[in-house]
Amino acid sequence: MLLSSLVRPNIWKLTPYSCARDEFKGREANVFLDANENPYNANFNRYPDPLQEDLKARLAEVKGVPANRIFLGNGSDEAIDLVYRIFCEPRQDNVVAIAPTYGMYSVCASINDVEYRPVELNADFSLDADRLLAATDAHTKVIWLCSPNNPSGNALDRKAIERVLTEFQGIVVVDEAYSDFNDARPFRLDLDRFPNIIVLNTFSKLWASAAIRLGMAFASEEIIALFNKVKYPYNINALTQQQAMKMLSDLQQVQYWRATLLREREQLLPAIAELPICKVVYPTDANFFLARMTDADRIYHYLIDRGIVVRNRSRVQLCGNCLRITIGTPQENNALLGALRQYRPTP
Repeated sequence: MLLSSLVRPNIWKLTPYSCARDEFKGREANVFLDANENPYNANFNRYPDPLQEDLKARLAEVKGVPANRIFLGNGSDEAIDLVYRIFCEPRQDNVVAIAPTYGMYSVCASINDVEYRPVELNADFSLDADRLLAATDAHTKVIWLCSPNNPSGNALDRKAIERVLTEFQGIVVVDEAYSDFNDARPFRLDLDRFPNIIVLNTFSKLWASAAIRLGMAFASEEIIALFNKVKYPYNINALTQQQAMKMLSDLQQVQYWRATLLREREQLLPAIAELPICKVVYPTDANFFLARMTDADRIYHYLIDRGIVVRNRSRVQLCGNCLRITIGTPQENNALLGALRQYRPTP
């Protein structure tokens, strides 16, 4: 299917805003009187690079994806919202997503007035490609897949994802926010195989930089051009770009954090599973896990009273009586285990 047939007509015809910095691109300059900036307070007075070219060049080296196939957003949530704004006609088109999954897919659908069709995963949180594809129709523009999935933690079967990518004649978003915590081949390395894919990633998880709000999207050059066309002109501030470059210069530290978290995950999951108040700990490929408890609500509030915050997912599809627990430092994990071992059910 032609990309132009998937994009909203007004977006396809859109003439993007031209940043002042775009107009002298490729030329040397040292006097800037073009953008109505205050000439004082150096390092903070100038607008940042609207396309983050230096940062993308470094990311291209680290992620193995050409810079012109990378979009950077104010968190992954900006990229999620842009997918709706680019491809989905309000009150006309729809999207299909697995359930349970990351809540912002649904929230952004509501904000953009687009029908959201959740398709429940199997009881073990595996993907049924037949049911997912059966939920689509002629007005389905996007399918949302999160792998490893949030809140279940498991990576979806790769063959099932590839089948969706091959058979669905629309955009497939594969959110790999947590993919850095497993060794599976990331879908961002297969952009040429699947021209309809958009792969999301983030600095919030492996890179320990949630505070800088930097998300990534990887896609074909044509799709990335659409993202850049619709985004706000200076969407990534200079401080965020600088901190991201700093993180990308210390890969050894990031890999140490990863190894530590994976080791803690390997030790914490069986310890939680042994607790009499835990019914099952689900397998995980992420930096968190889902545990079904005897009484999640009571245990959640018990932990809160002791200054330990986890996520109560009991009211989410397939997650009754479940807590979602992030892997913390050894000290944090020990504090959690100690508190849970002292928990006594109310008669």
